[in-house]
Amino acid sequence: MKKILTIAACLALGAGSVMAQETFPRNGVYDERTGLVALTNATIHTDYKTTLDKATLLIRGGKVEAVGTNIKIPAGAVVVDAAGKHIYPGLVDMFTSYGQPEVKAERRNWMAPPQEESTKKGAYNWNQAIRPETNAVELFKVDNKQAEELRKLGFGTVLSVHRDGIARGTATLVTLADKRENEVILLDRAAGALSFEKGSSPQDYPNSLMGSIALLRQTYLDAQWNSMNPGREQNISLKAFAEANKFPQIFETNNKLNTLRADKVGDEFKKQYIIKGGGDEYQMIKEIKATNAPLIVTLNFPEAYNVEDTYDARRVPLDDMKHWEMAPANPAMLQKAGIPFAFSTADLKDKKDFLPNLRKAIQYGLSEEEALKALTATPAQLLKADKQVGSLNKGMLANFIITSGNLFSEDNVILENWVQGSQYKITEVPADYRGVYTLKIAQQPDKKLQISGTPDKPELKVIGQDTVTGKITFSGNLVTLTFNKDKKSKETVRLSGWYADKNLQGDGQLPDATPVKWSAKFSEAMTEKAKKDAAKEARQALELGGMVYPFKAFGQAELPKQETVLIKNATVWTNEQEGVLQNTDVLLKNGKIAKVGKNLSESGARVIDGTGKHVTPGIIDEHSHIALDGVNEGTQAVTAEVRMMDVVNHEDPNIYRQLAGGVTTSQLLHGSANPIGGQSAIIKLRWGKSPDELFVENADGFIKFALGENVKHSNRAPSHNVRFPQTRMGVEQVYVDAFQRAKEYEQEWKNYGKLSKKQKAAAGEPRRDIELDVLVEILNGKRYITCHSYVQSEINMMMKVADQMGFKVNTFTHILEGYKVADKMRDHGAGGSTFADWWAYKMEVKDAIPQNAGIMNKLGVVTAINSDDAEMARRLNQEAAKSVKYAGMSEEEALKMVTLNPAKLMHLDNRMGSLKAGKDADVVLWNNHPLSIYARAEKTFVDGIAYYDLERDTQLREELEKERMRLVQKMLQAKTTGARTQAPPMRRAAVVHCEDVEHNEEEDYLAY
Repeated sequence: MKKILTIAACLALGAGSVMAQETFPRNGVYDERTGLVALTNATIHTDYKTTLDKATLLIRGGKVEAVGTNIKIPAGAVVVDAAGKHIYPGLVDMFTSYGQPEVKAERRNWMAPPQEESTKKGAYNWNQAIRPETNAVELFKVDNKQAEELRKLGFGTVLSVHRDGIARGTATLVTLADKRENEVILLDRAAGALSFEKGSSPQDYPNSLMGSIALLRQTYLDAQWNSMNPGREQNISLKAFAEANKFPQIFETNNKLNTLRADKVGDEFKKQYIIKGGGDEYQMIKEIKATNAPLIVTLNFPEAYNVEDTYDARRVPLDDMKHWEMAPANPAMLQKAGIPFAFSTADLKDKKDFLPNLRKAIQYGLSEEEALKALTATPAQLLKADKQVGSLNKGMLANFIITSGNLFSEDNVILENWVQGSQYKITEVPADYRGVYTLKIAQQPDKKLQISGTPDKPELKVIGQDTVTGKITFSGNLVTLTFNKDKKSKETVRLSGWYADKNLQGDGQLPDATPVKWSAKFSEAMTEKAKKDAAKEARQALELGGMVYPFKAFGQAELPKQETVLIKNATVWTNEQEGVLQNTDVLLKNGKIAKVGKNLSESGARVIDGTGKHVTPGIIDEHSHIALDGVNEGTQAVTAEVRMMDVVNHEDPNIYRQLAGGVTTSQLLHGSANPIGGQSAIIKLRWGKSPDELFVENADGFIKFALGENVKHSNRAPSHNVRFPQTRMGVEQVYVDAFQRAKEYEQEWKNYGKLSKKQKAAAGEPRRDIELDVLVEILNGKRYITCHSYVQSEINMMMKVADQMGFKVNTFTHILEGYKVADKMRDHGAGGSTFADWWAYKMEVKDAIPQNAGIMNKLGVVTAINSDDAEMARRLNQEAAKSVKYAGMSEEEALKMVTLNPAKLMHLDNRMGSLKAGKDADVVLWNNHPLSIYARAEKTFVDGIAYYDLERDTQLREELEKERMRLVQKMLQAKTTGARTQAPPMRRAAVVHCEDVEHNEEEDYLAY
């Protein structure tokens, strides 16, 4: 090996040299050798599935000239004997920031005025987070330090991405050679780059995930419009965006839900993204596979938590614990599911973890062939660079690594990395001294000496009457050993010497200063035992917990199934003309209420004894903010373009908690940060289902409007109060202006639609505006308004504006002064969704009274009680009962305020809200009177499926605690074996309301 390295070292100057590029001037004498090198007798992996034994790799001028077992070596070639070595194609990382300037995300000063307009000079996009005019190739600088770090891992080619903004422009494919920039660039524009992150943009909009999604959707539409109407607007950004779309599109998402969200944007605009995820794809493998997206997978496995302290351990969520255990199995699960992926060093705190984590992924089930494919062929093919890199075929770049053995073996060492035919020495092959020796020290009894570990990190054990561990170091053939005299002693024996003919010998000194001669005679190899130990450790590590759906506490390995259920002899609250029926049966079949009556029977049904119990329709929460990744796009006055459906999070534990309170359906509303907020989402609480499976099928569209203090920024710092409107009068004008623009926009499209084909071509298509599209839906009665409201004057104003502009307000929510205007609401056709007795939490609610709901209901307003709070939603039955006390309402009417009436407000009363044959089987079985503070939901059915069952809940709690304890013990064990650990998280789950605005600072949310 020494000879090989010496010869290779002599080649370093000339092997990769090629003729200087013609555009550069000559200054001095150049070495123009062609770099003709033949590496012989190697095990050559020409690609991820082809291996040649005792083969030759011939390179010339930085490219592969030939590879095979019968290669004729041309005269003048430098021949290097690579016997015993492996040669692999150079690895390809398709997601790095190599050679790019640092991106510093803008940190908002929340006391400073927001930046509403772009400050970027030039004919660019209106939003600074849209920067497709950025070409990474123009910013790229060779960085020798970064290149060396990546070369040590085996990489020869990387995609350089400028990770700044939502539309990031193009990325460039470069090699890691130590050459000029123009010599290492393979593809100047190899891919387009996208994300949901604003990056360095100081602009206020967007300040939410749903805002980022809406901005990207509008950008696609604007780019299409700009391309079809080249003379209408000169916009460098939109032209660049259209151009970038010609290349493979890489979307950085960083978690499983954003992967699904990105794919939806791609589907809308017929783009198949390559998605750089966050390593949690295994948690939704079915949904991820359905995207058909190739993935860029990171190996940033989480560290174990410090859980010695029992209080600290309770702060670690179960899903974080399970992710620590299961993340290394993510690549294997993707392989099993047939999802194509490439590996990347992205997100690793320390790049040195890449190879150990890669080997860990193989230990957890990933095949070596798939691992090599993910590092070579797949990224090359995805970037359309497979004619240059990713394998070792004739004409391809001479990018390859030479290793001491199998690349994926723990013992393997990367010796050299050749990039564009230039050799980069990585490491020398460490001598392997591992084995079992017979140790003689002077006249002492013989002992057994074990050297294990790896060649570069040997471990020492001395076995006599006691077994003690020690330290052993090698420097060339010189060796030093230190170990304690015996197990109880702290006195150290020190031995120094040399290695020769498989044996060790030398001089030493005992703890009492006695000089001694010593020797250690080799008796057997340690490698096989080491392999067995490693295999044993691997088997222990692979004892993984099972998947649960959702991947949270109270998730289940198998979701409950729809069944035929017959509840017998219960008190049934029908919410129909029949009223409350005693000793009555309810039959649930095929997800519907099949029958309500006495003495029912059904073959094959599961019978539940309802004696002494009550059955009601499922509770419906008309105003909720659960299950959302963000509530407010709190920047512009009108944000009708944002959609709550884009940010639904099916893993919010509040779904399960509210099922335990009898809730079956929720309307997820935008917050109240703007006069016109975002589009609502109506979901059923199908715990364990994916986000798309939660939505109520064919439900009408709704949108959130807001009045009062929040939208005029009454409670913000004066320096922040720069957005119009700042008064209640201004709020009115926002509505008038928005709907006037919507009318003009609709008329423009109508006029265009009347033109002939020739006239349309001459006129050009109007620009589509997804904000105005929604307002047009309202004008045409296709989308309905839920309006946050408190003060009588503004409620009147809102109805007058609606009458003036030709639309209706469907629901006034909060509506704490509804009792003052109930007759006008009734005449307008508006419903009211209110709190039972909240008051005095800000100035504009000072006139609230607990009789409000009762008065509105009595005057003919469809009235509901809502939560606007994840905790309150768990006891909406009790909130409804307050109107019995305060307003003298009947119990049946009170229950309707959290069942049938919200269904009416959401236009779903033909499907839910009462117990009637043919309606959805959204049913709750209570152990007590449903309006009692002692009532508990024993079973909550959604579509005839018991998503909550009190008995099953008890079992889940026991299983959850056992699983936590198992993982705690595993983490403790990992720490004792030297694994890195991290402190438990300090964060807490946020419970959000209308008035919470999302931001990305130290806290989860900022209320204002």
